[in-house]
Amino acid sequence: MAVVLNPTKVTDVATLRSLIQNAAKRHGWRPPTFYETTSDDPGIAMTEAALEAGTDMVIVAGGDGTVRVVCSELARTGVPVGIVPLGTGNLLARNLTLPLRVTDAIEVALSGQDRAIDVVEVRGDSLPETCFTVMGGIGFDAAIMAGASEALKQRMGWRAYVVSAMRNLRYPARRVEVSVDGDPFMRYRARTVVVGNVGLLQAGIPLLPDARFDDGRLDVVVVAPQRWWGWLTVAVRVLRRGRTTDARLARMTGTSVVVRSAQPLARQLDGDSVGEGRELRCQVLAGTLLVRVPR
Repeated sequence: MAVVLNPTKVTDVATLRSLIQNAAKRHGWRPPTFYETTSDDPGIAMTEAALEAGTDMVIVAGGDGTVRVVCSELARTGVPVGIVPLGTGNLLARNLTLPLRVTDAIEVALSGQDRAIDVVEVRGDSLPETCFTVMGGIGFDAAIMAGASEALKQRMGWRAYVVSAMRNLRYPARRVEVSVDGDPFMRYRARTVVVGNVGLLQAGIPLLPDARFDDGRLDVVVVAPQRWWGWLTVAVRVLRRGRTTDARLARMTGTSVVVRSAQPLARQLDGDSVGEGRELRCQVLAGTLLVRVPR
């Protein structure tokens, strides 16, 4: 067993290591091998090293960014991942109803059962080929993620995203085109486009109410309020889990999605800003990641 740990997300690394080691011994696992992420590598080389060593499971302890990178590396390998959420959003853990308390999460990772979920392969200009497990976005939502600094998140938790959203309410509408499953591109003047593998955002906001992590499909929402105050109407519709499609809130579903714009826009994957770009190409990889969940 291997543990990929983001040391910046925990105040006492030695204590966390000890908790995992003791729990592993109690459940009959061999002593785990620990790998710590760095500022230069959020987990790619660490997960590859664990796989090369023949590990039979990887526990990832970190925030959404670390979880995304490790899951991306483990997809299609048959090696399960246990998640110990240490971040602000912890979106994959929340959508899978995994425990958020560290000790409980460790227990599930070591004694739970494997469940196959989808991951989403994503490409784009100036974007290395990778995957996401929660959602990818371009426009306003990505600007929110970029605006929520680590210092702000440490001080305010998930409310940091609310602060960033308020600061970005005037994020301009841009011309974008969206194609689902190879169909002709549809044109929109949108504030944001989100492609999701799961449905819930921070604070349990049901942005994509029909999205399921194991249905082999992607859910897309194009958000296009005409004025900044139009966000209030959009927010009410989202919170009510409305499924009506119109010019302000368009919904689509498929197995592949291409989003493109004429000019660079902010982009995010699983809540991590990945820089500006003109395109996101998403393809669902159904059932290719094994995640440890409660029995």
